Amino acid sequence: MGLRTGGLLRGHAGEVSAGVQSVSIEPGTLYIVATPIGNLGDITHRAVAVLDAVELIAAEDTRHSQRLLTHLGLTRRLLSLHEHNESERVEAILATLAEGGCVALISDAGTPLISDPGYRLVRAAQEHGHPVSPVPGPCSPIAALCAAGLPTDRFAFEGFLPARGSARRSRLEQLSADSRTLVFLESPHRIGATLTDMVGAFGAHREAAIARELTKLHEHILRTTLGELADRSATSSELSRGEIVLLVRGAESATQSSDAEIRRLLGLLSMELPPARAAALAAKITGRPRRELYALAQTLVDSR
Repeated sequence: MGLRTGGLLRGHAGEVSAGVQSVSIEPGTLYIVATPIGNLGDITHRAVAVLDAVELIAAEDTRHSQRLLTHLGLTRRLLSLHEHNESERVEAILATLAEGGCVALISDAGTPLISDPGYRLVRAAQEHGHPVSPVPGPCSPIAALCAAGLPTDRFAFEGFLPARGSARRSRLEQLSADSRTLVFLESPHRIGATLTDMVGAFGAHREAAIARELTKLHEHILRTTLGELADRSATSSELSRGEIVLLVRGAESATQSSDAEIRRLLGLLSMELPPARAAALAAKITGRPRRELYALAQTLVDSR
């Protein structure tokens, strides 16, 4: 039997026993380790074993990560790596890997690189010939998608929308005809404005879901329409608390509306409205791209 360290059994040749199966730690490897998004019980045996075995842990916020390590009974050297210093930290981490040491990359919560730093480090490690190995685990967008009750066969993760209203509305307009379930992250202080903009881009009746505080004590998942979510956000602070994942059902397939039907619809709308407004309404009804419909509306007006 090996030496017990941090609740794990350290054996020989870089192997760590973590429950049922031993974990092999390869020299010079960068491990991408997922950590809990709320409930500390969600960390995997393999994640604990890897964190216990590496020489260095690169963490987004070392103070936050130290609390996790303390909970796990682990003592490891921590190095901060966040969006403002990633480029300068890469060389130090590469040096550790080049000496045969192992490094774990973790974020404040969940799976690293999902709307978090780490992309430059992973590329640099690969380019220098160092193995990069994922240690899967919690991920808030995936957890929300599994429990939202929206289609999961095709989806797109959009992360955070632009903070500025005009840029946010422009991005949502570009996504209005996407038939995939759309998954967003949003901050509590912007959720109301974002829902209002989504109603404008997707329509009040588009099905959507909000998932807050996943795996935590006050976990809350609600599926309804965008209009209902926007109304609730305007009248109550219930939806503007905690970590938020926002999901929107994709647009109906554009093939459901024939070209002849679309031309007739645009013809009627453009008799009462300017081409831009007619195209915007037709896009919400048919799911076709607004720019495509605007060009058609302009052609119909010019042909009169």
